Amino acid sequence: INHAGAGGIWAELVSNRGFEAGGLHTPSNIDPWSIIGNDSSIFVATDRTSCFSRNIIALRMEVLCDECPAGVGIYNPGFWGMHFMFQNIEDGKTYNLVIVAGTSNWTKVEQKLIAKGTNRTSRLEITSNKKGVVWFDQVSLMPSDTFKGHGFRTELISMLLDLKPRFLRFPVPFPYFYMVCLECIIGGCFVEGEWLRNAFRWRESIGPWEERPGHFGDVWHYWTDDGLGYYEFLQLSEDLGAAPIWVFNNGISHNDEVSTAAIAPFVKDVLDSLEFARGSANSTWGSVRAAMGHPEPFPVKYVAIGNEDCGKKYYLGNYLKFYNAIRESYPDIQMISNCDGSSKPLDHPADLYDFHVYTDSKTLFNMKGTFDKTSRTGPKAFVSEYAVWRTDAGRGSLLGSLAEAAFLTGLEKNSDIVQMASYAPLFVNDNDQTWNPDAIVFNSWQQYGTPSYWMQKFFRESSGAMIHPITISSSYSGSLAASAITWQDSGNSFLKVKIVNFGSDTVSLTISVSGLQASINALGSNATVLTSSNVKDENSFSNPNKVVPVTSQLRNAAEQMQVTLAAHSFSSFDLALAQSELVAEM
Repeated sequence: INHAGAGGIWAELVSNRGFEAGGLHTPSNIDPWSIIGNDSSIFVATDRTSCFSRNIIALRMEVLCDECPAGVGIYNPGFWGMHFMFQNIEDGKTYNLVIVAGTSNWTKVEQKLIAKGTNRTSRLEITSNKKGVVWFDQVSLMPSDTFKGHGFRTELISMLLDLKPRFLRFPVPFPYFYMVCLECIIGGCFVEGEWLRNAFRWRESIGPWEERPGHFGDVWHYWTDDGLGYYEFLQLSEDLGAAPIWVFNNGISHNDEVSTAAIAPFVKDVLDSLEFARGSANSTWGSVRAAMGHPEPFPVKYVAIGNEDCGKKYYLGNYLKFYNAIRESYPDIQMISNCDGSSKPLDHPADLYDFHVYTDSKTLFNMKGTFDKTSRTGPKAFVSEYAVWRTDAGRGSLLGSLAEAAFLTGLEKNSDIVQMASYAPLFVNDNDQTWNPDAIVFNSWQQYGTPSYWMQKFFRESSGAMIHPITISSSYSGSLAASAITWQDSGNSFLKVKIVNFGSDTVSLTISVSGLQASINALGSNATVLTSSNVKDENSFSNPNKVVPVTSQLRNAAEQMQVTLAAHSFSSFDLALAQSELVAEM
């Protein structure tokens, strides 16, 4: 979604590197590749002569002039200008150019390019002034210093790491943490496809990059070479220190379905995918993973059976086939149903269930008590997609982030039944705003976090923390939402009290803490506030820090203290303490 993968976190600079985007019929469109020269000097067309059987299309370039006065050839602009970690070709940076080939008269060519200047609209050119014919296939240009050397853009991944992700849901992704966080690098519908023929296929996305056929993502309307594939998502999970959650297709797309009677091949396909991730290096599919450079298994312990498919004709029947097969082969894997179990019991077995919500800010604020009355005996909730959108969301407003924060305080207080949560979508390329708003906005050389991104930083310590009861006594209680946790950092303990003021009035409160075994220490206590002069304020490339948290020392920190909540604000009071047994009242 939003070119968050190809042209986003995946560092490949060449778009349509294998010339497959135009389809198998030749001649085909080679967009975004273009010609340097004219029809008297060069002739370019695709043909089916590649040495790679899974992506057979190659580009034939015939130079018609000898000793051409200027070089003629082809060029690729990348994804709206070739960029390196949000910066275009940059002075002094090293890039690896690979023209991959296989057998016969094909030759693999590798060349390191060192940029001699900075240009935000760079492009890759391949030219010649000699008459003759050359075939090209799999032209790749990658920065040499990707995150941990695994092909991901370092600056984007750094923004993820700042949120302390605890899981990565893929290939729908978003990270985030046990209790609260992000979800969407790709977008859940990527798993389904408008039609099954265009759904994500894990088998087609593994192995050497040059041998991957790629596919057209018909939900988000662009071609991907699948350099970012199943293996890379597993690797990214490991590099982030986040638990991988594999969301697989259960035989259902937006427009067609496989009947339960015919679902067996899909079930086997998923079992093979789990063997690829978890099998020994001597197993059939584990050996493929090992050959790619990862002999040790990946710890996949969560799978989601489909995405937003509950209620479709064959979902329940198909779900049970997958559930029973996985339970038999991998009894420790936690399985996630697409059906909502927050208000009534599920009619099928599950370890967790998906809960998705996109709505206006007022509605989401009022949903902070959604899980208060949910049964504690059934499967746990995975709030895998939530966000304020449409009319009052803009491109990421303060108002939206406040409603989301209030909703998260409700999830936090119900963390006995809400196991994980993730904001969606996570990334948007400013040139492909298919979905708004999003948490992180980028173009070819800049990036910034929306207020929703900064809001989630308030919840970084929630995973594994101790939740404490909290009550609010105020005439403004209808516009307030709060939660309290204790957490530790480098041996120091803190009581964190988070309060959302969704209203337009400034609110004064007395925070009273009881049940402590040690006093609160003003030294080391801080207050962090997210607010702005206008509730509709947004961040932008020109003003990326218009709405960001501001931290100050809390000099009056004590078991009882006065605080002032600005109108339309989200405040966190981190109170330094020795131990964490307490009850908070306001």
